Amino acid sequence: MEITLHLGAHRSASTSFQHYMRKNSVRLLATGIGFWGPQQMRKGLLEGVFPRPGPMPAADQAARARGRIALAIAKAEEAGIKRLIISDENMIGTPRRNLRDMRLYHGIGERMARYGNALGGQVTRVALSIRAQDAWWASSIAFAVARGAQVPTGTELAHIASSPRGWRDVVTDLACALPQAEILVMPHEAFASVPEQRLSAMLGCTEVPRAHAREWLNRAPDLSALRQALSERGSDPALLPLGVGAWQPFGREECAAMREVYLDDLFWLRAGADGLATLTEKPGPDQVGQTPPILSQTGEQGHDRQGTRRLAQTGGG
Repeated sequence: MEITLHLGAHRSASTSFQHYMRKNSVRLLATGIGFWGPQQMRKGLLEGVFPRPGPMPAADQAARARGRIALAIAKAEEAGIKRLIISDENMIGTPRRNLRDMRLYHGIGERMARYGNALGGQVTRVALSIRAQDAWWASSIAFAVARGAQVPTGTELAHIASSPRGWRDVVTDLACALPQAEILVMPHEAFASVPEQRLSAMLGCTEVPRAHAREWLNRAPDLSALRQALSERGSDPALLPLGVGAWQPFGREECAAMREVYLDDLFWLRAGADGLATLTEKPGPDQVGQTPPILSQTGEQGHDRQGTRRLAQTGGG
C-alpha cells in the first residue's frame, strides 16, 4: 500500500481539503483510494506515539501504537485500498505551539520521526502546503484569538516577524525525519481553492472527483467577528484596530520582512530544494474558481504599528 501524508500546514485550506475527501470517500474507495482524516487520527489511533506518564514504559506504549496502526492498515488493505491518504495538520504541531515558540513548527522533526516510525516506515509521499508568512501568521493569530488566546503584544509580533525560520527549515526538518518519503510542496496561493487539483498532484493522476470542490471552510474570522469574540469574554475590543475585513496585526515593514523570507523559501524550492522536495506551483489548466488573495499590506487590511500600540497592554498569545 502507498501511504501519502497530507500535513497541512494549518491555515492553508486543510479543513476544506478534508471536507472534500470525506464527501467523495465512497467514489474514491471504488478506485482503491482510502482516506483517514482527523476524525480517524484523533480517536485513539495514535495513542502512545507520544508516551504519557504512567506505569507503562514509553517503549511499550510506542510498540502498542505501531501494532494498532499496522492492524488498521491491514484492514484497509483487506477492504481493497491500494493508496491511503492520511490528512491531519496537527501531526506537525499546533498553531498555539507556534505562537508560543513564535516560529514555524519548531518541533516538526521529532514529531514526524515518531509518526514515521509508528506507520512502520510505509510513508511514500508527504504533501505540505506553504503560505506567505505575513498572511499565514495573520490567519493563525486571528484564529487563535477567536478561540480564547490573548491578543499578542507588539514585542511578540516583532519577534515573530524577525524570525529567520521559514518554510525551507520546515521542509528540511521534515526531510530528515522521513528520508524515505517524497516531499511535495504546494503553495496555498495556488491550491487553496482547488482541493481536487491538490489531490491530483498527490496521486499523480488527473481522474479525481470534482464534487464538493468549491466549499471553503474554516476561514479566519474578520475584525468584526474578533471584536465580538473579545467583547463576549470580557476583553477590550479596542485592543484591535478600527476598520473591517481581515486583520493584519503586523506593520508594513514587518510584512515586508516576512514576505522576503517567503520569497527566499520559494527561490530555494524552485532551485530544487537541495534534492529534498519538489515544488508544484500550478494547478491544472481546468481550474475553476479563484485563489484567495494574499493578505494586503496596505489599506483597510494593513496598518502601521502606530495603530496597534495598545497591543502592548495585553499578555502573550
